[in-house]
Amino acid sequence: MARPVAFITGAGRGVGRAIAVRLARDGYAVAVVGRSFAPLSKVSIEIAAGGGTAHPVVCDVAARGDVQHAVREAERLMGPVDVLVNNAGIAESAPFATMDDELWERTLAVNLTGTFHCMRAIVPGMFERRRGRVINIASAAAKVGFAYTAAYVASKHGVLGLTRAVAIEAEPRGVTVNAVCPGWLNTGMTEQSVDRIVATTGRHPEDVRATLAKMNPQGRLIEPEEVADVAAFLASREGARVNGQAIDV
Repeated sequence: MARPVAFITGAGRGVGRAIAVRLARDGYAVAVVGRSFAPLSKVSIEIAAGGGTAHPVVCDVAARGDVQHAVREAERLMGPVDVLVNNAGIAESAPFATMDDELWERTLAVNLTGTFHCMRAIVPGMFERRRGRVINIASAAAKVGFAYTAAYVASKHGVLGLTRAVAIEAEPRGVTVNAVCPGWLNTGMTEQSVDRIVATTGRHPEDVRATLAKMNPQGRLIEPEEVADVAAFLASREGARVNGQAIDV
C-alpha cells in the first residue's frame, strides 16, 4: 500500500524539520520543501536513515510558478498530496513609522501569499478526491499584536483569516483546514529576533531570551517537536473532525 503524502514548506530547519521527521515516522512520504537544497537534503537523508521516505524539493513559496512546479514534482515522485503543511515564513522587525515598503511586501509575499499559492495548488485536488488536511503554521501573532512587527502580525492574521474562510468551503468536501499558533519557539527565527533586539537595545542576549520565554504561559521557549505533535494530531484520523481552528501551542 502506498504511503500517504505530506508536502511541508520551510522544512529544512526548525518547526518544518520537526514536522517532516514526525510525519515520516507516522508513515508519510514527505516532500521536504524550501529555498535551499542543502538543509532539505540533510533532513531527507535523516528521514531515510530512519526508514522513511522523503524527497527534497527546492521552492520559493512567494513565486507561484515555483510552487506549481514543486507540487507537480512532489506528486510525480510520491503521488497526490494528502497533507499540506504551510510552515515557510519570515519575521523581520522595524518601527512602523520607519518600516520600508520592501519589508512589508517581502513579509506578506512569503507568509501570506506563499500560503495562498500552496493552498491554491493543492486544495482543488483534495476537494476532487474528497480527502486531505491543510495545516497552516501561523503564530500567537495571528491573534494579538506585537510592537515593531506590524508586517509579521498582519501576515499571520491574514493566514488565520484564510484558514477560517477556506475551512468553510472544505467542510462538505472531506477536507480540513486548521492553523497552529505557536508562541516564542526555540528555533533559529527566535535567535534572529534576539540578535535584532540586542543590536537595537544593547541588552544581554540571555536577558532578551528570558524575556521572550516569559511571554509564553509556560515561561519557557516552545520546542519545535511540540508543534509537530499538534500537526501530527491534525493529520491523523483522530483529528478528522477538527476544522477551522486556531490551536495555541
